[in-house]
Order: sequence, then structure tokens, then C-alpha cells
Amino acid sequence: MREALAQAQLAAELEEVPVGAVAVWEGQIIGRGYNRKESDQSPIAHAEIIALQEAAQFLGNWRLIGVTLYCTLEPCPMCAGAMLQARLPRLVYGAKDTRFGAHGSIVDIFAAEGFNHRVEITSGVLAGEAADLLQQFFRLLRKK
Repeated sequence: MREALAQAQLAAELEEVPVGAVAVWEGQIIGRGYNRKESDQSPIAHAEIIALQEAAQFLGNWRLIGVTLYCTLEPCPMCAGAMLQARLPRLVYGAKDTRFGAHGSIVDIFAAEGFNHRVEITSGVLAGEAADLLQQFFRLLRKK
């Protein structure tokens, strides 16, 4: 999670919403990502999507068997859907997202009936640090 927070800091330095993610397989980081929506002018350039794509490229497989994704923020519906599509076995995240959260804050994509895959989820890991980074970012943005 510390590496995910470092990725989030990189986003903040680029004036992007500070969200970071890392994909870990067999004890090694195989995918890193931070929000790049503004930099890339892309609505799908979320930290999680970028980390998942890098992990899939590393493994040479879209099925991310054995991968844990660490993310600083509760995933949005798009990212939650990508995790289900990737057959991600485990997600660990920090802060809740009260505006777009898809693990119960707004909706719970992961609990929806009918999907043939379940993701094991641990939430609240370093949540205070992740939330502080986001709050500082938006405080500075409002001042500008």
C-alpha cells in the first residue's frame, strides 16, 4: 500500500487527483498506475485500470490469477467491473469514495448477483493517509 501511496503522490505532483494503485504477483510489483485522466485526456485513465493493464501485459494473460491489487481509494464502478473482468482474486484499498465508490459507498458491484467471479476485499488499509492526500489536493485546488 505504501507503493500505491507513492503512485498517488506522483499523480498529485502532476495536478491529477491523487489515486495510486499497484498490482502484486508472487511478491513482486508487476503493474503500477496513478490517475492520468487530465494528462491523457481520457476518462478511463484511472490508476487501477493502468495497473491492471500493466499486470496483464507482464503475465501475458488478461486473467490476473494470483494478483492482488492495492489501491489508495475504493474503486469506481468502471474499475470494479474491470477487476471482475480480469478475474482479480484480491483487492486491498485505503479510503472510501463517498462520491463514486463501488464497494458499498454508492453501489456494491462486487456483491451483485449473477457474476461468476468474486473478489476478496480488504478495505481501510492506510485509509487515513490516502484520505489526507486527497483532502490536501482538493484544498489546494479550491484555493487556485
